Amino acid sequence: MSEQPAPAAPHSAWALALAFNRLALQGFGGVLPVAQHELVERRGWLTRAEFLELLALAQVLPGPNIVNLALMFGHRHFGLRGAAAALAGLTLVPTLIVLVMVALYGRFSALAPVAGALRGMAAVAAGLVLAMGLKLLPSLKKSPLGLPLALGAAALSLGLILGLHWPLVAVIASVGVASVLLAWWRLR
Repeated sequence: MSEQPAPAAPHSAWALALAFNRLALQGFGGVLPVAQHELVERRGWLTRAEFLELLALAQVLPGPNIVNLALMFGHRHFGLRGAAAALAGLTLVPTLIVLVMVALYGRFSALAPVAGALRGMAAVAAGLVLAMGLKLLPSLKKSPLGLPLALGAAALSLGLILGLHWPLVAVIASVGVASVLLAWWRLR
């Protein structure tokens, strides 16, 4: 059964800004899992395949993945106004919160509960990213690489980073470029 296009779309740039603000305020250390839930599952503005396509393109472009995704999604629906609305929704309130948190951290960073809370948030963020990856795993069957090669590329990347301590840039330049070229070749 093939996946149908997303049945819904944002009705205004304001709705788009509010949606991206909502997901930004839910994401501690990683917004992509929340974005997938908000845009695909909760609002139905994208299918899983469409989300993966936007995410793949967002990862290739310079800058934060979620910012690239927000700009592309907003532009798709409302042009430049939509891109600006999505970006504002994603960054405005969280930036204000971060500025307040920086001021508080400077004052209370030596306290053990603060350090423990930060370690806990890091674990939650890692879990959210892992959960998103597992949720999107079935969509790899439709990838030009196919599930086995995609999992192999992920395992190789993980092994190079964790086992051999390769820098991320070297892994992207080798495994990433090889994966893109192989997918391009298989699509021809």
